Amino acid sequence: MISILLGAMISMAASSDTVVTLEDVTVSASKSVEPQMRSSQTSVHVDQEYLQLNFSGSLMQTMEGIPGVKAISIGSGQSKPTIRGLGYNRMVVSENGIKHEGQQWGDDHGLEIDQFSVDRAEVIKGPSALLYGSDAIGGVLLLRSNQMPKDSLEGSVQLFGRTNNGQIGAAAKIGGRGERWYCRANVTWIDYADYKVPTDSIQYYSYWIRLKDGRLRNTAGCERNGSFLLGYSGRKVRTSLRLSDSYAKSGFFANAHGLEVRLSNIDYDHSRRDVDLPYQWVNHFKAHSHTSWYCGRTSMEVNVAYQNNFREELSEPVSHGYMPKPDNSLERRFNKSTYTYNYQARYHLGKHAFHGGLDGEYQYNRRGGWGFIIPDFETNSLGMFLLDRFKFRKNLIFNAGARLDFAKTHIHGYQDWYPTPVGSEMVCLERSTDLTRKFHNLSWSFGANYNVGNWVFKANAGSGFRMPIPKELGANGINYHIFRYERGNVQLDPEKSYQLDLGLSWSNDALVVQVDPYLNYFSNYIYLSPTSRYVEGLQLYNYTQARVLRLGWEAQMIYTFAKHWEALLQGEYLHARQKSGEKKGYTLPFTPPWSMDAGLTYKYNWKGDGFVGLKAHVVGRQDEIVPPEKPTDGYWTLNFSAGKSFPLRRSKLNVSLHADNLLNRRYYNHTSYYRLIDVPEPGRNLSMKVGLDF
Repeated sequence: MISILLGAMISMAASSDTVVTLEDVTVSASKSVEPQMRSSQTSVHVDQEYLQLNFSGSLMQTMEGIPGVKAISIGSGQSKPTIRGLGYNRMVVSENGIKHEGQQWGDDHGLEIDQFSVDRAEVIKGPSALLYGSDAIGGVLLLRSNQMPKDSLEGSVQLFGRTNNGQIGAAAKIGGRGERWYCRANVTWIDYADYKVPTDSIQYYSYWIRLKDGRLRNTAGCERNGSFLLGYSGRKVRTSLRLSDSYAKSGFFANAHGLEVRLSNIDYDHSRRDVDLPYQWVNHFKAHSHTSWYCGRTSMEVNVAYQNNFREELSEPVSHGYMPKPDNSLERRFNKSTYTYNYQARYHLGKHAFHGGLDGEYQYNRRGGWGFIIPDFETNSLGMFLLDRFKFRKNLIFNAGARLDFAKTHIHGYQDWYPTPVGSEMVCLERSTDLTRKFHNLSWSFGANYNVGNWVFKANAGSGFRMPIPKELGANGINYHIFRYERGNVQLDPEKSYQLDLGLSWSNDALVVQVDPYLNYFSNYIYLSPTSRYVEGLQLYNYTQARVLRLGWEAQMIYTFAKHWEALLQGEYLHARQKSGEKKGYTLPFTPPWSMDAGLTYKYNWKGDGFVGLKAHVVGRQDEIVPPEKPTDGYWTLNFSAGKSFPLRRSKLNVSLHADNLLNRRYYNHTSYYRLIDVPEPGRNLSMKVGLDF
């Protein structure tokens, strides 16, 4: 009883989301009413088959076909997720029930998660902080990679490649189970070269830079991933321990790291596969223990995890301003460790289903190197939630919940290691001030699901909370890889959000139509505001706050006809407006423009399941900008996909082929930092994957 009451201290508004199932290569809405009634928010479920057949480089590039989900890509192997234009510390990536803690403040590295170990995924759109913590102010990406094997011995081997960056890779999985115990191991190896863009030159601060063979020099890299799962499954108890390690090394586009690269002795065009200075490497280690217990109307779950994210950025030592030439190439080092725990309990009582829990996190970061941007810090957080899901009638379900959060962050002071003249004296300038801040917040959520005939109506209102991260409070330095000087603000208040989500869907055996509008208001949105000033040769961006109104929608229609044909039409739109501050009346930086997809897929069952599809991706011009940001022209691309499964006795052979930007069009993505230096998106890219499941 104590565990039930303790679990009843927090809420999970995410237990009522619009469910969309992804099948084959299209985003297919569920034609069953039951999944649609599970939640009042919009959610999208992705199975392993979709992830395999839609392989497109990184995990987030594979999932970009979901309305409202975008991948911010830098280079050919790195991408970060956004949901409805919100990413980084405004959305949570949860792997097996534990929030993945990489370095969300960085714009130039990916998730550090092995995409080939992921069994299934779910995207929850909108505020989900009640269950997943304060950072889930914009949504959640749920990843499951601890699935228990079904047979005594099973596994898969996959080979894949991409033409644009010469990527080659292999992934293997093997596992098995006995009467009670089970285990699983995953290994992934990837190597890629400099990627190509459909141009032979770019312009960077009025300098024309020629590209050999249209390739961005020094954007090659590699990935090495491995994991091991050991578990026990009893009649009432299931427990497991999973260890994973993800390593990635990637070069930074040499000419983007500063114009001094023109004086470098490195021959960047010697090979398209070598990684020269400047480059980064990152290693993410995770140990995660999961235990669940079931007894009648009660179930409990406990997760405990340790994560270490170690990252180094190296570049040629060059003097900047008053900084003398360093004696080594280690520009920056970040060593971040995180301890996470959460406890959840569920209890069914009549028409009520209670879900509550307690979660906490402690993390610290230690920096190194001769370059400074983020100070050392420690953060400590604790949250409690409770959610009640009330089944008023079979076709009418309500849910309501609340969450209480406490957080504390401490950033360390830092002074330059070299003196700078100030008046008549030479002093080491203070870059960061020693500071401790405490925060607390009460969040709430209320939602309803209603079904009548083929119609499903949903509504969910909720609030969210996010404390300022150490980068926003104490950053003070150059971020070369996204071409700006960033300056924090120690006076920032916690970010608060209020959102209304609506959902309307209709479906039968042939047609699925779904519309999901939303309205989002921030009383004090934190963001990097571009200025017209330049510091140490780069544009100055200041962290600031403003009242912000965001509204938008996602819509989708899927029509199945003549047995084998499926037509898809989907689109999304986001409007953002600052209601206060220096940029009042303007949108937010890097706000994505409207986009639309139209596709046609032919499915057949000749000697195994197969499909062939063609999709047009149309993106509008973005004139809604924040000065001195510049507008971005609209564009459209044509993409092709095909796949087939071949049964082989007890095994199955899967083959998939994708062609992105089939017409090799030159275009710019408004959310890409590379457009700031006139770098277009990658050109034509063919991806192929062959996998054997046994």
